[in-house]
Amino acid sequence: MAAKEKKSFVLRIDGAMYDALERWAADEFRSVNGQMEWIISKALRDAGREKKVKEKRDEKK
Repeated sequence: MAAKEKKSFVLRIDGAMYDALERWAADEFRSVNGQMEWIISKALRDAGREKKVKEKRDEKK
């Protein structure tokens, strides 16, 4: 099984939002990056869009 391709990008958020995110990540024993991935993944699932993302990944294989 091939490893998932990771993409990187710049995200600019204000300091107070980053501080809150950092505290939340620490509470969950995650890095800030890991917390952001979890939040985005959950939002995609909640919006019913995760399946489409998986389908696109499968098409690339």
